[in-house]
Amino acid sequence: MNKDFSFTIKSICLDENYHPSDKTRITTNFANLARGSYRQANLRNALKMIDNSFNALAHWDNTKGDRYSVELEIISVDIDIKGSGQAFPSIEILKTNIVDHQTNKRIEGIVGNNFSSYVRDYDFSVLLLDHNKDQPKFSIPNNFGELHGKLFQYFVNSDVYKQNFTKTPVICLSVSDTKTYHRTENQHPVLGVEYQPNESSLTEQYFKKMGLQVRYFMPPNSVAPLAFYFFGDLLNDYTSLELISTISTMETFQKIYRPEIYNANAVAGKSYQPNLKNLDHSLTQIVYDREERSQLANEQGKFTEEHFIKPHQTVLEQWSASYVNSYAQ
Repeated sequence: MNKDFSFTIKSICLDENYHPSDKTRITTNFANLARGSYRQANLRNALKMIDNSFNALAHWDNTKGDRYSVELEIISVDIDIKGSGQAFPSIEILKTNIVDHQTNKRIEGIVGNNFSSYVRDYDFSVLLLDHNKDQPKFSIPNNFGELHGKLFQYFVNSDVYKQNFTKTPVICLSVSDTKTYHRTENQHPVLGVEYQPNESSLTEQYFKKMGLQVRYFMPPNSVAPLAFYFFGDLLNDYTSLELISTISTMETFQKIYRPEIYNANAVAGKSYQPNLKNLDHSLTQIVYDREERSQLANEQGKFTEEHFIKPHQTVLEQWSASYVNSYAQ
């Protein structure tokens, strides 16, 4: 099976001239911004926010606050199940690159930002909803997230991944508005103050099946903690500039997408529960359609079911049952 199971990677620059491809998940944050009459202004403003955030965090030897800029690459990963050459769009992520204008050097950042996946759309927007339809109590289907998690680990273990990226991915997400987070005494110079949730979320459990651990930090200048999903040792495996590239990129998207949490006018306290109905927040000058994003996730989940899950169901089930993760934690 593995001999007929391959990934291909394509890369495109995310700048103010970016246009989403036909295969791009249009629910992805950067793709949503790149649509409509405000497309170019949206992208220009978002990229400027990222640069400003980066320089504010990388403040040493940076008196004017303009030493660095962040370049973003959209990494699209296609999967070919049977070696037929008919690939299915599997994963899409952002990779950061840092430009140091003082030394004229380009520094590699982190891959994994803005992680999106068609199979995850299927799991949450089709499988989970169908499983709970007309049921008196919410529950999780057996093996929920197993296939997605193994596909992700198989990709990170693949020669294709290792040929293109030097370090394992870090995926930065919003905190859950159904959990309460408590501030700890642990503090990192770049990641900031660490928080711990009162209980595990469904997203946590789902990403654990991808082989990922999670820690929650509120960086300096931020008003709410972010969730960092990673392999290995988050605090020691990555440089300060690498971590800052992820923070500045993903917090910018969260300020646009979830301003009630990440552009709130009050900073998270010792005990913090995110609130998507919080009225005490500021809006960015960037147009973003959250309602459309939710609707499109359902459409993309059904697309995955029709073009990936059902046509390859037997093969995928056999592969998932036999796959053993060899990733060295």
